[in-house]
Amino acid sequence: MADWIVGVDVGGTFTDFSARDLRTGTAHIHKRPSTPDDPSRAILEGLKELQQKTGISGADIARFAHGTTVATNALLQRKGATVRLITTKGFRDLVEIGRQVRPLIYDLQEDAPAPLVTRSNRIEVSERIGAWGEIVTELTEAEIARLIAELKAAPKVESIAVCLLFSFLNPVHEKRVAAAIRAELPDVYVSISSEVQPEFREYERFSTTLINAFLQPEVGRYMDRLKTAIAEVAPNAKFGIFQSSGGLMSIDKALEFPVRTALSGPAAGAVGAAAAGAKSGIGDIITLDIGGTSTDVCLIRDGQTEIAHVRDIAGFRIRLPMVDIHTVGAGGGSIAHIGPDGLMKVGPESAGAVPGPACYCKGGTKPTVSDANVVLGRLPASLAGGGMIIDRDRALEAVRSIAEPLGVSVVKAALGICGIVSSNMTRAIRAVSTQKGHDPRDFALMPFGGAGGLHAADVARALGITQIVVPAAPGILCAEGLIEADLQENFVFTRRTPLDGPLDEIAVGVAQLDGQALEWIAAEAGGAEDAWRQLTLDMRYVGQNYELPVTLGRSGEAPGLPDTDALREAFFEAHQRSYGHVDREAPIEIVNVRMKAVARLGQIAPIAAQPEGPARASEYHDVWFDEAAPVSTPLYPRSTLEAGTRLRGPAIITQFDTTTVVPPWATVSVDTALSLILEIDDAH
Repeated sequence: MADWIVGVDVGGTFTDFSARDLRTGTAHIHKRPSTPDDPSRAILEGLKELQQKTGISGADIARFAHGTTVATNALLQRKGATVRLITTKGFRDLVEIGRQVRPLIYDLQEDAPAPLVTRSNRIEVSERIGAWGEIVTELTEAEIARLIAELKAAPKVESIAVCLLFSFLNPVHEKRVAAAIRAELPDVYVSISSEVQPEFREYERFSTTLINAFLQPEVGRYMDRLKTAIAEVAPNAKFGIFQSSGGLMSIDKALEFPVRTALSGPAAGAVGAAAAGAKSGIGDIITLDIGGTSTDVCLIRDGQTEIAHVRDIAGFRIRLPMVDIHTVGAGGGSIAHIGPDGLMKVGPESAGAVPGPACYCKGGTKPTVSDANVVLGRLPASLAGGGMIIDRDRALEAVRSIAEPLGVSVVKAALGICGIVSSNMTRAIRAVSTQKGHDPRDFALMPFGGAGGLHAADVARALGITQIVVPAAPGILCAEGLIEADLQENFVFTRRTPLDGPLDEIAVGVAQLDGQALEWIAAEAGGAEDAWRQLTLDMRYVGQNYELPVTLGRSGEAPGLPDTDALREAFFEAHQRSYGHVDREAPIEIVNVRMKAVARLGQIAPIAAQPEGPARASEYHDVWFDEAAPVSTPLYPRSTLEAGTRLRGPAIITQFDTTTVVPPWATVSVDTALSLILEIDDAH
């Protein structure tokens, strides 16, 4: 009987696996190096290793959930399809004009990234939908025939984006163009903006659709290859792809809308963090997900991840619901170097999985954050359960290569590397907390990823955070989040409406979205335990340029629209929280209606092996916490730390998937959920 769920998260350095039995709660984890040339290779090899280690047969796997970085990497490296853009006459330069925002506000020489489609590949058609959805210029059959002839005469491309003006109000012209292209050019991928994101703001909608078209062939080939391979290994498994909004979607949806996977892996980590926090009774969390290449941070309030609707990834604008994650190029593989100003910098370049940090003995020679931690005595002699041996001499040699030009000791250089990377992480956390009206001191810090526990105490101390929560399996929390995730779909309806006027059109929009949500639940949520819908209105003061999401609760029944006074108060509350003030006399308007449909998948709490105490040190390391002198520090296997254990720092806690550093100015205890709770003495 198929009862196992397997979650697989592909990172820049490691590919992580988490498996859970839906009958008993038995849980297993696994970790192996990623294969950047073909991420599916690490998935298949790692799945085979997991099965050999645990005895799980392929036929026993009921659900396979995958967090992928393929879309993100394709954007970062611009390794996508050659795209053609079809747009309304007079608007082919819109994707290049954009919002006229400079990439670096103080650098007048820095150019914005070139559009993903060249100007010669942007084709205009004579048609026009007006600002109220009316047809201003009819799209004739002759114009469609001219377009098809031009496409056939031009060099062949893999993908086409159709972005017509105001199609979010009336998609009839886009649908006719798309139907003609699909009929005449069946081998070409077609993305239309009224399907990718039917929402106002032309540039953002055009950009999102163009990115979707750019990604479709590359992601499609990867998904097809992986789907076929997984079907052979696990024939009974339902395949789910994690999307940036925090839920799973079918692989067919992922093939149709690959832009939704742009933040797939990091979003899964935020979902896993919320679930881990709930087990410890902590709902207000700031995450610190440190991998080999980057650090992702996210703010979780009352157990719910913050959601953003506009993000720039690799300089390209995406307008879709996404878990609000801030990413910096700071990870275990980040390379230290001397900048043009003669000062040491760390990142964003990373040694990645290949060749990796020098201490991994895979060919890397440049000094990285991991090498600095080895020099400082903060890492054990082996990682991943002995699967990776650490070479301290190579780490010393690598760090010495930057210490000597700077005229400092190897230890001082290593402390500098760790200090700089911690400062980069601190700035990232301020971007999701202080800059958005949240005091980080009101939150617990939750580090995860392979290197989260190494830097959490320094980051927390700098921010004034007094509590750190390290979940039971922090190194594979993104994979855990994939198991905890539910099926999810988001719908949107744009209709700019004054709050003081009749809301009939908004009510029509709510009913329309509810119908779409019910259709999705019927089509996609087979086997789910239950389903619900959540209604959100995007509202703003008249004259403002950006909106605030006002969530109106969730329900298993048809969501109702509150009265005007209730909507006004809900908006005031959201505005006060975000900006610290409200104007009760200013006119308010509704811009978008959003509905999220969620199908709850079967879950069971994981049952992991219980620690066997009492706590006992396996060895001692000389660890440098500052430049004064090393401190003899015990290394405790986490498998010996029972619930109720309390230890005073310094200490280093080791486990299969990560290492946690407890400095002399911190205390660690173990709660009933087996999470480590670090208390910082003098956070300021």
